Amino acid sequence: MKANKPSLILYFLALLFTIIFNCMQHDVMAVYTKSIVLPAIFFYFLISSDYKIGKTEALVFLFCFIGQVFELMDVEISELGGVLSFLIVYILLLRIFITRHERIKFRKRDILPISIVVIFIVYLLISVLSLQSDNMKKFNWLYTFYGIILSLLCYYAFVNYITKGTYLAFLMSLMAISYMLSDIFFIFCEYFSYSIVLILIRDITQILAYYFMVAYFLKKGKSHKKMLYDN
Repeated sequence: MKANKPSLILYFLALLFTIIFNCMQHDVMAVYTKSIVLPAIFFYFLISSDYKIGKTEALVFLFCFIGQVFELMDVEISELGGVLSFLIVYILLLRIFITRHERIKFRKRDILPISIVVIFIVYLLISVLSLQSDNMKKFNWLYTFYGIILSLLCYYAFVNYITKGTYLAFLMSLMAISYMLSDIFFIFCEYFSYSIVLILIRDITQILAYYFMVAYFLKKGKSHKKMLYDN
């Protein structure tokens, strides 16, 4: 068994038990098993990358962990602390997307799909922000800024996939979609009455977002090494 496999197995076990505990409506146990996910996938990344990690990637994991701690604490400021933590995560990911990828070159055939993507993202942003709980209304500007940053992250990921169609761009898109769905269903859980389906989708997409993020980091690292070797 490879050295990174136990961490990956632990990650998927944590995902499985999170689903089970959610279905059984053991919310506290679901939160605890969910808290195992990030350390497991972090160690998987660290071992797979030969214990090499960039400063930006380290900050991404750090603020993901802080966001998870706020969720685990479940105190009055937990929601605000979680939003601020993941806002920083999205800003860091957006920085990686912009600075570490070649400039996007648009072709005529890309105009229609990109236009559809832009309209869809704007529609989602406006629609979801209109579903505001009392806590959200207190920090309306923050949630609006959060939504804009996440929308830019999704836009850049989707446009990269439309224009380049690479496996790396595919991972970017999966990560962006997972984060987007996780946040949308987080708001749905706050706005609508208790629903196991909504909670399951929220937790599964958040957990999968970590996996796709790590897969993206690892693939990006391999691509960078290959470019250096070729040069």
